[in-house]
Amino acid sequence: MSGAFVGTSGWSYPSWRPGSYPAAVAPDDFLRHYAGQLPAVELNATAYRLPAEEQFHRWAQQVPDGFRFAVKAPPGTMRRIGFVEERVRALGDRLGCVRLVVSNRRDDGLLELLLGSVDPAVRWALDLRHPSWDGVESRLAQAGVVRVDDWEARPSWRYLRFREPPHTDDDLRRIAARIAPLVASGIDVFAFFRHEDAPTAPAYAERVRDLLDEGKAHQASSSVTALENTSV
Repeated sequence: MSGAFVGTSGWSYPSWRPGSYPAAVAPDDFLRHYAGQLPAVELNATAYRLPAEEQFHRWAQQVPDGFRFAVKAPPGTMRRIGFVEERVRALGDRLGCVRLVVSNRRDDGLLELLLGSVDPAVRWALDLRHPSWDGVESRLAQAGVVRVDDWEARPSWRYLRFREPPHTDDDLRRIAARIAPLVASGIDVFAFFRHEDAPTAPAYAERVRDLLDEGKAHQASSSVTALENTSV
């Protein structure tokens, strides 16, 4: 479903063989195989340090058109936002967004510095961990920035993380039911499941994608039936 970028936190997990990756797939080919199944991934290796542009190019070349990376920004990003944006642009049209974790208490001065420095052409999601940040969402919306896990964000995209497995099929159905109307209204939704040693996260993500596709097909069928009934 276009606009539903559902995936997992990372992809480079040998323990996902053979449940998600065939036993014969080498680690160097994990990303290519992953991108054949799911449309997006959280790029967590960048949380420690930004790799060279050449590495971003290599990642981008291993995934198909329409695939998106959600890049986790490294420490110190606040002091070098321009540099971070320049580096992640090496992903080209495979860049989906950048997630920045902020663990400290609310600091409106720091927030204004950030919002005044980011390029509006780069999607930023702020992972604001301290509850003192509650209520800041409207200010973020003015700059086109979203807060992670804010389902009601006003900008035309969302960033959602599901961090508490296991998820039952009913859980996944509820998640898909909330995502579907957002995507149908033209909102891009980035949604990621936390990785575990077992390949549960890709299974969850694929199930949500299937449910979204089923819902879209059902909606299309209902529209055709309604049109036929109208024309009789």
